[in-house]
Amino acid sequence: MRVIKSIAGRIFAAWALLIFIPTMLVAFPLIALTKLWKEPTGTAIFQHIARAWMRLFFFLTGVRIRVTGKTHVKKGKNYIVVSNHNSFMDVPLTTPFIPGPNKTIAKKEMAAIPIFGLIYKRGSILVDRKSEESRKHSYIKMKEVLAMGLHMCIYPEGTRNKSGQPLQPFHNGAFKLAKDTGKAILPAVIFNTAKVLPVGKVFFFWPVTVRMHFLEPVQAGNLSVEELKDTVFSTMKEYYVNNR
Repeated sequence: MRVIKSIAGRIFAAWALLIFIPTMLVAFPLIALTKLWKEPTGTAIFQHIARAWMRLFFFLTGVRIRVTGKTHVKKGKNYIVVSNHNSFMDVPLTTPFIPGPNKTIAKKEMAAIPIFGLIYKRGSILVDRKSEESRKHSYIKMKEVLAMGLHMCIYPEGTRNKSGQPLQPFHNGAFKLAKDTGKAILPAVIFNTAKVLPVGKVFFFWPVTVRMHFLEPVQAGNLSVEELKDTVFSTMKEYYVNNR
């Protein structure tokens, strides 16, 4: 059975690649044109295109999407969205399906991929984690994103979770940003993306239903950065364990 699934997963991966490349080539010129609009309008148009592209890609590859808790996103407000991070499939889920225009903090290295890198860059604030100057610059850019009324999506674990635990320890960045800007944290808990693109498996794709659940926003208030981080971590961990 394991051998059959391994073979099937590679067949699905080939099919997903055959779907991804031509749909990306169709989406690319449309996304490139979004630079003609000033922000935040350009990012809003980009998100509509990205959502249509990802809906088509997920549908044709057999992946189904379930998003709940969108009522927690109040009209006229923007948030720092913090999400768990299990797979390369997380960004194609969060960026298009967060309720409202948003940017994601993302690794600079991915922007070097031809064509895809330009699309990736359009929806992201890029950071070189090895560079202190780059980290400081990205923090300033994230503040600018929030000031424009966009959501800012951050994966506080910092990298994909390969530990086998529900969550890895969170870094401080998202929570310091919340204290500095007064924006609420909107926790987002993702399920099953690691089943689509499992960590450690090369050229493997498995169609399942992926889920993104938005929880109640958390205001920093009088909480310290550490207290805010611990509160959000505990909330997300408990929800993940109880609903996986």
